Formats: sequence, structure tokens, C-alpha cells
Amino acid sequence: MSQTISVRCKLIVPQELRQEIDRTLQGFADACNQILDTAKREKCWNTAKLHHLVYRPVRAATGLKANHVCQALRRVISNAKAVKQVHKFRPTSLTLDARTFKYRESEQTVGVTLLSGRVWLKLKIGGYQIALLRGQAPTSATLSKTKQGDYYINIAIELDTPPTGKTPKVIGVDLGRRDIATASNGRSWSGEHIQAVRDRFSRVRAKVQSKRTRSSRRLLRRLSGRERRYQTWLNHNISKTLVRDAQAIGAALAFEDLTGIRERLNQKPRSKTERRRTNNWAFYQLRMFVAYKAAIAGVP
Repeated sequence: MSQTISVRCKLIVPQELRQEIDRTLQGFADACNQILDTAKREKCWNTAKLHHLVYRPVRAATGLKANHVCQALRRVISNAKAVKQVHKFRPTSLTLDARTFKYRESEQTVGVTLLSGRVWLKLKIGGYQIALLRGQAPTSATLSKTKQGDYYINIAIELDTPPTGKTPKVIGVDLGRRDIATASNGRSWSGEHIQAVRDRFSRVRAKVQSKRTRSSRRLLRRLSGRERRYQTWLNHNISKTLVRDAQAIGAALAFEDLTGIRERLNQKPRSKTERRRTNNWAFYQLRMFVAYKAAIAGVP
């Protein structure tokens, strides 16, 4: 058994290569948007059929390599399956495969194929990433650019997972708004402080949005994603603690089943504030974080 995880590594990009990377990211986004427009117009979401429709015109229009076009096609199809409405793609990331990506452990560098050809970039990583990448031969990655202008590469690796087996011990985890997570071993993460932070994010967003000035729009862009990053950080911390506790005593983890909880709650009369507070915590993300960490640690 194995578990696929993504190792996020910062790239050291020379100034002379930044424009070429940006040009490739823009070309990849243009390819995705052209493929999406064709799929909608032809009402075709079959990968093989859509490939024959878009491959040549997209390559001619964007100048991308063959594998870049194939990856753009896969991204459009996978996004269409994941969400009901696919919006316009932005030049923020580039999907790479075995033909467009190479990792050299001895030099801690990665080879990335751009519009002009392959370039080698150094990784700026610490001991955690080095340990995860040791002995690996990854064949896929995603190059991305942040709002601050930094470049990162998420390298997909396979980790062997120990067999879970059976255990008589179980740590039950109850989920809720008052306490984000309460474990049967006594661990608890109070929702009071978390709720205060989320309410503050909401008030600031509402205040900035009401001004509708150029400076307020810039501020809104800086605030964008801050609450999501806070949720992700906290869910990672909760999941690490739960898995570590279960591994220490050889116990399994059992989560409360929240399937359909939002639909049931939204049928009840509630204020706008209460609806927002109930609906915007990422419980599914927390469960997914626990799932992959538990698989690596051998915790059922």
C-alpha cells in the first residue's frame, strides 16, 4: 500500500527566467480556456474526442509543447468533473508530467520544460522536504506562482504505508461549531476563539467591500484567502495531533458522520450570521487531512 502526497518546495528563479516562466503560465492558461470554450461549444467532455478537436489548434495558438497541451486538456476535464461551473483559468499554475519535469536529488534541482525548452532551477527547502524526497523518483509536479511573485513546485511522491490491521482501541472524534473537534481521549479544540477570528474576517471584508474604492479593492485582494489559509493551518494542526495520539496508543480514529448536515441545517430558519457561521468551516478538509496522515502513520 502507498499514499500519494505533495511536497511543496520554493524555487530559486533567476531574474532572466521569470519572464519565460510567466509566458509559459499564460500560454497554459490560454490553452485551458480555449479547450474549455471548445468543450462548451461542442458539448463534448470525453477526453479522447476533445483531444482530436483541440490538440492542433491549441498548439498552433499557444506554442506550447505537446505534453503541456495534453495536461491542459486533463485539467479542464478534471475541473469540469469536480465542480458544476468551471470559471476562466488564470496564469497561476502549470501541470507537469514525466516528460516535462525531472528531479535531481544530488543537486536539489528540478528540470522544468518551458516554451523555450528545459531549464534547471534550484530548490530552497529544509530538512522536512529533503527527508520526504530522499530516494524518490517523482514523475509529476505542479509549478505555481503566488500573488507575491514567488514560484513554488508541488512534487507528487509515493510513500509506503504500513498495514493498519485491527485494534480494540478507538478514539472517537466529535465535530461541531462550539468545539471544532472533541476527541474521546480528552483532547478538545474550542471553537470560541476560532469563531471570534472568523467573525473578524467577515466584518473586515464587509467594511472594505462597502467602500468600493480603488484602494479598498487592493486591500480586498490582500485579504483574499486569509481565512482559508487560517482554516487550513488549524486543520493541519488538529489532524497531526489526532494521528499522533492514536499512533502512540495503537488506536483507530472514528469520525462523526456529517453527510448532508448543511442541507438539513439550511432548511431551518436562521439568521444570515448563523448560516455563515455554520456553513463555512472546512470539516471535510479536516477529515481528508486526518485520512492521509493516518494512512502514512498506519492508523486505521
